Amino acid sequence: MIPKECKRLAEVDFPIAVVSKHSAREKSIRHGHPSALHLWWARRPLAACRAMLLGLLLADPCDAYCPEDFKNKARELLPKVQGKAGPKDEDLRQSLLKFIGDFSNWDLSSNQTYLEVGRGLVKAAHPEETPLVVDPFAGGGAIPLEALRLSCETFAGDLNPVACLILKVMLEDIPRHGSELAEELRRVGKEIKETAERELKEFYPEDPDGSRPIAYLWARTVRCESPNCGAEIPLMRSFWLCKKSNRKRALRYNVVRPNGESPRVEFEVFESATDAEVPNGTVTRAKATCLCCGNVLPPERVRAQIAAQCGGADVVFDEKGKRVSGARLLAVVTLKPGEQGRHYRLPTEQDYKAVWEVKKRLEEAVAKRLPNGLSPVPDEPVDKWHHDVNRMPMYGMNCWGDLNTSRQKMALVTLASQIRDQSDSSIKDMLGLLIDRCADFWVSLARWKADAECPVQALARQALPIVWDFAEANPLSESTGSLLNQVDRMVDSIRSSVLPVDRTGQLEQTDACASSLPDESVGVWFTDPPYYDAIDYAHCSDFFFVWLKRTLLGHPFLRDPFDQHNPLTPKKNEIVVDSTTTKGHGIRTPEFYEQSMAKAFSEGHRILKDDGLGCVVFAHKTTEGWEALLSGMIQGGWTITGSWPIATEAATRLRARDSAALATSVHLILRPRPKDAHVGDWSDVLRELPKRVGDWMERLQSEHVRGADLVFACIGPALEIFSRYSKVETAEGREVGLPEFLEKVWEVVGRTALEQILGTAEAKARNSTAGALEEDARLTALFLWTLQSTNGNGAKVAKEESEDDEETGEEEDEKPKKKKQGYTLIFDVVRRFAQPLGIHLPEWEGRVIETEKGVVRLLSVKERGKQLFGEESISVAGFRIEEQARRDPQMKFDFAINREGVAPEIKSRRPRKKKEITTESSPKAGVTTTLDRIHAAMLLQASGRSNALRSLLKAEQERGPDFLRLANALSALYPKQSEEKRLLDAMLLVIPR
Repeated sequence: MIPKECKRLAEVDFPIAVVSKHSAREKSIRHGHPSALHLWWARRPLAACRAMLLGLLLADPCDAYCPEDFKNKARELLPKVQGKAGPKDEDLRQSLLKFIGDFSNWDLSSNQTYLEVGRGLVKAAHPEETPLVVDPFAGGGAIPLEALRLSCETFAGDLNPVACLILKVMLEDIPRHGSELAEELRRVGKEIKETAERELKEFYPEDPDGSRPIAYLWARTVRCESPNCGAEIPLMRSFWLCKKSNRKRALRYNVVRPNGESPRVEFEVFESATDAEVPNGTVTRAKATCLCCGNVLPPERVRAQIAAQCGGADVVFDEKGKRVSGARLLAVVTLKPGEQGRHYRLPTEQDYKAVWEVKKRLEEAVAKRLPNGLSPVPDEPVDKWHHDVNRMPMYGMNCWGDLNTSRQKMALVTLASQIRDQSDSSIKDMLGLLIDRCADFWVSLARWKADAECPVQALARQALPIVWDFAEANPLSESTGSLLNQVDRMVDSIRSSVLPVDRTGQLEQTDACASSLPDESVGVWFTDPPYYDAIDYAHCSDFFFVWLKRTLLGHPFLRDPFDQHNPLTPKKNEIVVDSTTTKGHGIRTPEFYEQSMAKAFSEGHRILKDDGLGCVVFAHKTTEGWEALLSGMIQGGWTITGSWPIATEAATRLRARDSAALATSVHLILRPRPKDAHVGDWSDVLRELPKRVGDWMERLQSEHVRGADLVFACIGPALEIFSRYSKVETAEGREVGLPEFLEKVWEVVGRTALEQILGTAEAKARNSTAGALEEDARLTALFLWTLQSTNGNGAKVAKEESEDDEETGEEEDEKPKKKKQGYTLIFDVVRRFAQPLGIHLPEWEGRVIETEKGVVRLLSVKERGKQLFGEESISVAGFRIEEQARRDPQMKFDFAINREGVAPEIKSRRPRKKKEITTESSPKAGVTTTLDRIHAAMLLQASGRSNALRSLLKAEQERGPDFLRLANALSALYPKQSEEKRLLDAMLLVIPR
């Protein structure tokens, strides 16, 4: 057995780069992976979980307390997958780390030899009994699944009913039944489809030529409110049907103006050659443009009309079955027998007749209550306050059933009925996950993806935005979104989840703050806790929960264990900061989060063995989230002994596209703090902090960790110093709190970063101060440094059009369509750096930065042209510089001084809020800075004023080294493909050497 004094591998070293590579790659695997079994948000890559578990379970061979038996067994096992380890303990450590990195590869996760070696190493480290691995926030089950893979005893807990059902299938059903479960699902799925087809076929009729519809493309509609129009406006985000490079199809319209009637729009399908031929959409930011008269309907009127239609997803018929309003069918996507590719046709009377018939059938089905008293269609209310999760109540969809069309409801009701009739209990839970997968497509929030020619599920991210034009998949086809398509995806996922183990996991629907496990019973406490205010799992999972309740009647997990009257998922005990709290409608405050996390960490401390280890994963990008988590950790009695950032996020995900969202998840290694831990001295902590952070920054940069990822990854090693003490006190006896300590951490990280960026080590050698350059230079350098990306893509410029809307159809009338250029960071991150480094943000507001709604934008160089040169053009200013240089070649340019009209003044706009600046290196308002002069030179370069640029650069060389030092630093910080870097590099080539 590993003595408790012996360090584990994860406390001393970890193959960050290799595991990050495999983790990031695994995120792109969409088929044949356990994560495809059922959607769950913020899943951890199995690669990272598997590698970290091995690091937590295996002893460090270089530790004096490492058992010789473990070393001998490791030397015996490792040659099966790699060469022999060298004779030294350090050699064995490196061999173990190489194995951990190699085994994190998804392609080797089921390799029999690697499995034998991995399990053999765990057994060698724990020969007496297999350690129990516990995850109290198990969610989608990545951590417990990997614990099972290594043959550990596994216990998973979660409060959410949907998560518990996923865990049951993943940790109990699949290990117990193996591949047989996949084959059984395929068999039962085929039977259910055949039965459903008999009941639903008339509602999805084939075309007269035998073509089979696979999808119906709809648009919600509103009426033009112009007095002389009244035309129906189909709300269309795009007119594209197919946008593949070799085959483009789209809709175009004609306006028909019959006598005595309102005008109307008629569509036709055409083959387009260029984008210019395809009309623009009719709806942008909830503003609808009438195709007949051009009148723009404002967002409040669009919402009012859609709300009056209860969301507008259904067709409204008259008593004879003629469509009069509501959703409009734009096109039908079909497959023709014997022909490749999808075809598009306009709707017919037969298409609308099928919808009319299904509405009548649905009324009959809804009239009959289920055995548990529920309506067959979900009538539970949608929370009207959670607009960040869903916007449905804003558009009249007040019940969860309002999200579906009548035909989608009928399909889901039929599928639920077929699953309830199954007698084999071993397959029922799996079929419950199947209806969830179908519900994600069979909903009026699923959009049509023109470049892939398929529907996209509603919950592509952790929100349910409104989708104006939507895709209705045919559940009886075999294309994307159909019943059999979802069965196939699940079968592949089950096969990838089958592990050659002789045990199953244990799971419990439980509150992490009150574990049922006994004291000191756990070997590893490894969890990925809720991310402060980032994802509200409970409100998101209600979407699935309402259909599960109607499918798996009386299931023990499908309830709120704390409130029997709650018809939806448990929320009162969910550890999250509720966004509605700020609106006065929530009770889950930041204080609630911190206190609850402290309780959860205390429970982990209680159940962990004396020689056990903990690990906490966190990837939230706000400092509030980090502070709340760390505070709970310290209050819970833990000390941090290691910290490893692993790249677990895809760079293409929505949140990463226009923000400094983290690409890594920081894995904090924990041990219970000794009960006799002594009081720390604040001066000793401050003395140790810079070296610890500096060494760690150097290590992380060697592993290609950059920017915000590096910043947050440095918090862990810093906390190793602080958390080892029962408390930290100043010489006067005042206790130092965590917020005060973290301020020092930010200061040290920022100062160390500046020394690396601006080369201030050299400045120190010249008896200069570490902050020799002005505030705006330091602010800009730190801003760009923080935006650097671990995945190598660099910072992102705010784009002209919202990519969120392009991806999801979400509409926001509060924001303009055009976005300003520049780079953005969350205000709190900028403030944390600025304050301890003497950077006064208000002084640079409107001059270097612009703050709006909690986001700080770094102004682009082009925006500063008028600010620097005044009203005259850059070309005129360049001409004046050239003239001055010809008259006085030795003259140094100081653009803060207007020299009797012979030199243009580089103007510095006065800040909006006046504040006396006390920092010695801070310029007063109106005084130009080194950054100002660099930006002026870049603008001269952009305008082609080469003579003026040379004159300016010559003057700057005579002024001193700061101009060149800052220019080189910024060139290294700007993204490779950015306009700023191009201008800087071109400008630097002009400087005489």
